Amino acid sequence: MPRLNSLIVRSPIANDIVDDPIQISGIAVAFEGTFQTRVRDQNGNILKEQFFTAAGGTAWRNFQITLPLDGIPPTPAGTLELFEFSAENGDEINKVVIPIVFGRALIDPYFGFTQYEVQSGDTLSAIAQQFYGNSGLSDRIFQANRDQLNNPNIIFPGQFLRIPQ
Repeated sequence: MPRLNSLIVRSPIANDIVDDPIQISGIAVAFEGTFQTRVRDQNGNILKEQFFTAAGGTAWRNFQITLPLDGIPPTPAGTLELFEFSAENGDEINKVVIPIVFGRALIDPYFGFTQYEVQSGDTLSAIAQQFYGNSGLSDRIFQANRDQLNNPNIIFPGQFLRIPQ
């Protein structure tokens, strides 16, 4: 759970598969309580920016943000950024950057995922055939699990993979 002086993000956590709209929650404290959200694709392109008010005064307060995207992201991987602007010079401060996976970039519509335990002899192609009826959709599974897979040809029995639905 990323933590800053004034902002704790509880959801999404690193490498979560997010839906559209992205649901963000946490706790924050700040005098004026104004924060910025920014969503980027894996190429660094800004997909969405939005201000939100999470607190006011000196008490920690819960916040929930619904952040709709404008269409299907062009890449499966991206980042969610939350931060404040410095009153002194406008710099971005207290920034939290969370790597995320866009569910709708994997499968549209996106309804969630199934967990699958890799068995001896499995390949991503065979798993894609089993779940989607098309072995050619194995990259969808690879992209959903980039936090634990570096090579689509190397999976191990006992691994739990997220299968986007």
